Amino acid sequence: MTAEDAATAIAQDAQAACIAHIERMPGRAAEYAIPSRPLPEPLAGWLAREGIRLYTHQVRALDTVREGRDLVLTTPTASGKTLAFTLPVLEALVRNPAATALYLYPTKALANDQLRVLLSAEAATCLSIAPAVYDGDTPASRRPGIRQRSRIVLSNPYELHQVLPWHAKWHRFLAGLQVVVVDEAHRYRGVFGANIALLLRRFQRVCRHHGGNPVFVLSTATLANPEEFAATLTGRSAVLIGESGAPQGSREFVLYNPSAAGARSTLTDAKRLFVDCVDRGLQTLCFAPSRKSAELIGAWAREGLADPDLVATYRAGYLAEERRGIERGLKEGRLRGVVTTNALELGIDVGGLDAVVIAGYPGSVSATWQQAGRAGRTGGPSLAVLVANEGPLDQYYMRHPAAFFGRPHEHACLDPSNPAVLAGHLLCAAAELPLTDADQALFGEGLAALLGPLRDHHLLRATPYGHVYCGPGRAVAAVDLAGGAEDRFTVVADGHLLETLDRDHAYREAHSGAVLLHQAETYRVTAMDLAARECTAEAIEVDYQTAPLFSTAITPGTPDEEHRHGAFTVRTGEVTVVQEFGGYRIRRYGETVAVIPLDLPPLSFETTGCWWTFPPGLPAALTAAGLDPAGALHGAEHALIACLPIHLLCDRADLGGFSTLQFSSPGANGDGCPAICVYDGATGGAGLARTAAALLPEVAATARALVADCPCEDGCPSCIYSPKCGNDNQPLDKAGAVAVLDELLRLSATH
Repeated sequence: MTAEDAATAIAQDAQAACIAHIERMPGRAAEYAIPSRPLPEPLAGWLAREGIRLYTHQVRALDTVREGRDLVLTTPTASGKTLAFTLPVLEALVRNPAATALYLYPTKALANDQLRVLLSAEAATCLSIAPAVYDGDTPASRRPGIRQRSRIVLSNPYELHQVLPWHAKWHRFLAGLQVVVVDEAHRYRGVFGANIALLLRRFQRVCRHHGGNPVFVLSTATLANPEEFAATLTGRSAVLIGESGAPQGSREFVLYNPSAAGARSTLTDAKRLFVDCVDRGLQTLCFAPSRKSAELIGAWAREGLADPDLVATYRAGYLAEERRGIERGLKEGRLRGVVTTNALELGIDVGGLDAVVIAGYPGSVSATWQQAGRAGRTGGPSLAVLVANEGPLDQYYMRHPAAFFGRPHEHACLDPSNPAVLAGHLLCAAAELPLTDADQALFGEGLAALLGPLRDHHLLRATPYGHVYCGPGRAVAAVDLAGGAEDRFTVVADGHLLETLDRDHAYREAHSGAVLLHQAETYRVTAMDLAARECTAEAIEVDYQTAPLFSTAITPGTPDEEHRHGAFTVRTGEVTVVQEFGGYRIRRYGETVAVIPLDLPPLSFETTGCWWTFPPGLPAALTAAGLDPAGALHGAEHALIACLPIHLLCDRADLGGFSTLQFSSPGANGDGCPAICVYDGATGGAGLARTAAALLPEVAATARALVADCPCEDGCPSCIYSPKCGNDNQPLDKAGAVAVLDELLRLSATH
């Protein structure tokens, strides 16, 4: 059965009421091109023997690197991006016997997958490049040989962070470095992205010290702001290559909404669709939102098939050889279906698949297309089915399919000027080479602002050569690239460490009395020792969940930026967020059955926010219309935050919000007026609130449609309810939220 037949069968079966939309996308023919000058014979001969003709975007990438210019490559999944960046690397190695190249991947699995590609290319071209993976799993005995002989090294940011202090050992490699490939670059956003951006600046600094000045090639999913993103990540401008010359088979893309047929489960419907595709002879991937859900769908699918050996489950945590076996099974056709987490979202080669089932919107349009793009990689027809859950983003796209298929992809945001992140990397940089005034070109104005405080804390020392690190221990040990806080709590049960949490998550998830889920086991926290930063838990079977209750207040600083939208202004700047945790609620089957008080000191942190005020008469107008002003503002705040991930590459949990009927801020910036504030959840900021300020009218229009079009009467989890609301989603007024969003849109259109 073809993908088109399968889509028709899904639409005609007993669950046709769940079909929200079917988008039929025609295929397109390949577009080829010839490089501006011939490739060296080893490469030209290799391509000729393999019957490979270069697509237009591959030739553009080759010519751009030849010109010594950075590039950002955003062509779709399965468009031949690997060859697009590998061909200019191999050419550089042929033309210069001392040339080297570095490939950076976000995961070890991707690096190992790419190693196999490079080893094959080395054998086919008879080149001597000795490609090798250099990461935490590389035996110490092999490391010197890789440093001395390998011309292409594959690694990840975590290993690069550890290697930079030992850069003298890498002189040969760094002196000859011609190209740095940063694959899956869209993964580097938010605080994690800020850390990677500063790591790449440190790396460039070390390269220059050894005489290297490589070209940077970024390969990424489609973004709304690829050139801006590349410039922020590397500190350098890049040429955008976004038009693909690769052929594309026809695709059937089904938006499937289980809630349209009543109280149905996303996971069970995804399982049924997955089994249907496998039964119809389509080799299929099913993407699940978590490890546990992947195991559940996999187990259910095996029960529903005559031959359970046709399907397998794939996720992080499996042994490497087990994962490789599943990948081979897919590629060789022995497996007809695999249920996976997003571990297979990235470019690991598993051959050409026919169909993809996605159990729940994966959080971004970019990620959805990456998952859908795993099918049809050989140019044949393919099927993708997005199975919605009840969340606001899922339901928004089910009701507005044109927004999904026609909207530009999300903006990727990161802020390497965040002083909380920058300070640690300055210490690392000073441990690698003395910091001088010339380094301000790499690290920005924050360098000069932080030197004094770091000296005062006896972490840096001024010398005739520049500032050097003089703190205790290794500087790299103080920087967590993933953005974890130093103030971490441990959760211990029966003498065994369950997990570690930063203070914010500990307050929310591991306070005394909290019910904690870990590896499908349920635990209750019996004690929380703030001084020792340790939470003690016990295994227990309970039929309820807990959620914290807290109030949020913000104190804005002096605005450092303003965005004018019609008749209202959005201001951005530093805000101080204070959260008071007064208790927690016990919920059984969705209902609150008890509220238990907590005695915790308040949480306070400084971050970046954006805020705006409404005319002072808004509360009276809402009251006159029979609406609750406080519930209206609160509902609008929730809807705006819920919709920001449609426009920004982020998660709802990356942001916080605050609404008030009487705002107080420095100067005459709307004191006493109703206001809404949106802030970054990370200390120091992650660049999200600043971008939100520029996009606010667009976000408000999306939020208005989300709330107004939701079929519920008084609000629900698909529109204005928030899973992280500290006030138990009280007060909320759905009609009032629409009225507030209407007022925001009216003001933004008034000149």
